[in-house]
Amino acid sequence: MNAPVKSIVILGGGSAGWLTAGILAAEHGQSVAVTLVESPDVPIIGVGEGTWPTMRESLRRIGVSETAFLKACDVSFKQGTKFVGWQTGRQDEYYYHPFSLPHGFLEVNTVPCWQSLAASQSFAAAVSPQESICQQSLAPKQLVTPEFAAVVNYAYHLDACKFGQFLKEHCVKELGVRHVSANVASVTEDEQGYVTALQTCEQGELAGDLFIDCSGGRSLLLGDHYGRRRIDRSGVLFNDSALAVQVPYGSPTDPIASATISTALSCGWVWDIGLPTRRGVGYVYSSSHCRDSDAEGELRGYLARSVGETVAESLEFRKLTFNPGHLETFWHRNCVAVGMSAGFIEPLEASALALVELSAAMIRDDLPADRAVMEITAARFNERFRYRWDRVIDFLKLHYVLSERADTDYWRDHRKPEDLPDRLRELLETWKYRAPSRLDFFQTEEIFPAASYQYVLYGMGFKTQYGDSRRPNEADELAIRQFEENGRQTRKMLAGLPANREILAQLAQ
Repeated sequence: MNAPVKSIVILGGGSAGWLTAGILAAEHGQSVAVTLVESPDVPIIGVGEGTWPTMRESLRRIGVSETAFLKACDVSFKQGTKFVGWQTGRQDEYYYHPFSLPHGFLEVNTVPCWQSLAASQSFAAAVSPQESICQQSLAPKQLVTPEFAAVVNYAYHLDACKFGQFLKEHCVKELGVRHVSANVASVTEDEQGYVTALQTCEQGELAGDLFIDCSGGRSLLLGDHYGRRRIDRSGVLFNDSALAVQVPYGSPTDPIASATISTALSCGWVWDIGLPTRRGVGYVYSSSHCRDSDAEGELRGYLARSVGETVAESLEFRKLTFNPGHLETFWHRNCVAVGMSAGFIEPLEASALALVELSAAMIRDDLPADRAVMEITAARFNERFRYRWDRVIDFLKLHYVLSERADTDYWRDHRKPEDLPDRLRELLETWKYRAPSRLDFFQTEEIFPAASYQYVLYGMGFKTQYGDSRRPNEADELAIRQFEENGRQTRKMLAGLPANREILAQLAQ
C-alpha cells in the first residue's frame, strides 16, 4: 500500500490523452515517468473544436507558444456563444453568452435596474462589450497584446485533429513523454485489484503505478475492465446523434465569427464554428424525435442560407452517435477516466475539453504519493466530478426549459416538469424573486458561475420579480454607472480592436 507513484500510463491519444499527458508531464515530469499508448488503428473523432478560456492557462503552463499553436492548429479566437432561435424559433432572435463577467458583477446586482430601466438593450450588451465585439467579428486582443493576454476574455476554436498532433509533438519533444503506438490486448492486476500493467500486441508489457483511461467511448479500463456503472442521462438531455461537416468559405476574406453560433432547429441545434480556413458545422439532434434523413435535410437547408443550395447539396456529412451519460465512479483503484471515457453529453457550451482540463489539473495538483493516499484522492476526485457533471447537465437543460418553442415534440418534451433535475427546479423557483448569485453555487471552482446563468436566463426572456412598488435606490445608481462605463468601454474597443481574420493573418505571418 506504500508503493510510490513513479510512473503514469495514459491509454488513448487525441486531444484528451495528449492534453492530460502535457499537463501532468509539465508538472511532474522530473520525478514521474509519463507514457502514452494509443492504437494505430483507432481514428480520432476530431469534432471537439470549441474550448473555454481555461485553455489559455493550460497551454501556457505546459510551455506552448500561443503563436505557434495558432498557426499549427488552424485556430481562431472564441469569445462566447451566440444562440439563435432558441427562445421563439425566429431566426432574427438571438442572445449571447459571452466569456467576460458582467461589468460590475462583483460590486452590484445589475439585474433589477436593467429590467426596469435598461431593458431596451439586451442584458449581455448592457453589461459586456463582447456582444457588440462579436457582432462585428472583432478579435479579443490587438497585435501588440502579449501571448495569452487579453483585452477581453477569450478561448479558441481549433482543428481537433491538428490540435492532437500538435500536443503530441510538444509532449514528446519538449516534455519527455514516452509515446507507444500499440493495441492493448489485456490488463494485468494484482491481488488487491490494482492494475499493474497493460499487455500490448506490438510492444509487450507497459507497467505503471497510475493509469489514466482516455480511450474514448470504449472506456477500456473503467468500463470494460472494471465494469463501472454508467449513468444514463438521456431522460434529461435527449440528443444522441450528430451530423458533422467541414464547410468552405465563399471567399478567403469572409469574416471569421468571434463566437460559436448555436442555431436551434426543429429537433436539436446546429453548431457553426469559424476557423481561418473553413467552418466546422454540425447538427446535434435526438434520434427519438427526428429521422436521420430529416436531420440531413434541415442541415442542408441551414447551410444553403450561407453557401447556396448547390454547395450545400454537394457536402458530405459524417454521422456520429453517442449515449448521453457518464460514469458513476471516475477513479477506481489506480485508474482514472478522463474525457469521453468518463462520459459525454451533447457539446452545447463546449464542456468536453474543459472537463478534460479540470480532470487533468486535479490529478496534477492532487497526485497521490502512494496507494494509501490514492484511496483518499480517488474519493475526493469522484465527489468533485459527480458534482461537476450534475452542474453541466443542469446548465445545458436550462437552455431548453426556458424556451418558448412549441413547434415540435422535441421542444415540448424538453419542458416537461418530470424531466427537470431537482436542483435546477429549485433554483428556477428561487430566481423568480432574485437573480442568480454566488449564494447558489458552493464550489470554489464552479464549472458554470452565477454570471453564466444570468446571461442565459435574461437572454431568453426570464423575468425576476422585484415587486411593483420597487423604487430606484443607491444600488440602481451604481448599476447605471456600470452600464455607462460598459458603454464607454464598448465604444473604445469597437474603435481599437482588429477584425478576427485580420489579426490571425498577421499572427500567421
